Amino acid sequence: MADLSSRVNELHDLLNQYSYEYYVEDNPSVPDSEYDKLLHELIKIEEEHPEYKTVDSPTVRVGGEAQASFNKVNHDTPMLSLGNAFNEDDLRKFDQRIREQIGNVEYMCELKIDGLAVSLKYVDGYFVQGLTRGDGTTGEDITENLKTIHAIPLKMKEPLNVEVRGEAYMPRRSFLRLNEEKEKNDEQLFANPRNAAAGSLRQLDSKLTAKRKLSVFIYSVNDFTDFNARSQSEALDELDKLGFTTNKNRARVNNIDGVLEYIEKWTSQRESLPYDIDGIVIKVNDLDQQDEMGFTQKIS
Repeated sequence: MADLSSRVNELHDLLNQYSYEYYVEDNPSVPDSEYDKLLHELIKIEEEHPEYKTVDSPTVRVGGEAQASFNKVNHDTPMLSLGNAFNEDDLRKFDQRIREQIGNVEYMCELKIDGLAVSLKYVDGYFVQGLTRGDGTTGEDITENLKTIHAIPLKMKEPLNVEVRGEAYMPRRSFLRLNEEKEKNDEQLFANPRNAAAGSLRQLDSKLTAKRKLSVFIYSVNDFTDFNARSQSEALDELDKLGFTTNKNRARVNNIDGVLEYIEKWTSQRESLPYDIDGIVIKVNDLDQQDEMGFTQKIS
């Protein structure tokens, strides 16, 4: 049995590595057939020896038993909506208000992914609960569906207690593939990737969600108890080290002109991205200053 235990651990390591290469780095080192072969080997072992099935097993990604409904759960802290600015004049006034209130400031510019906001809770490093934003105060528990997303680590690289927030989305290639299948089956097509992502995450059968090939970008930490980060940029770097997927098309700038250059760049290049965006998010980089200001700005 010691040999079997070693093989299970080896399969976990290989499958997690190959999954990360494929879904996060978009640079697979083995063909799909090799991944599938190893996954089926692990599934068979777990079926014959249930004691080797763990909460962070790669087999969780394929989905489980269908649910009757989604439970509603209160967020530990509300998931607030973003403030909006629509043009350069709005943005310069926003910058002026901030500088009058807190002085010199550094901004973090990030893409606003067009998907579904989610909250992920980890206890001792294990993913234990995932919620939709809902009305901001109460969300739906879609944990089993979120477990099927390979970009969400089932186990962090460190045993921390933390809640992170991000945007679950459907990549354009997954969206096109899904609508091609629906068209072949004479089914109603999804209007856009966002609707497809939302519909996929609200499937009561997580096996169906697993087939939709969703992904996620994590953009914030809700509880900094186990974090040493003093800024948004440091928090994102720390999330990367812990195994989360953050969007690398971000920029730290010293003034509003840098913000405007970022907006101009990604407004012109948005169609080259493999996912949809619906704006730019501008954050005060320093976390203490963020708390003092109390809000984040979105540029549509």
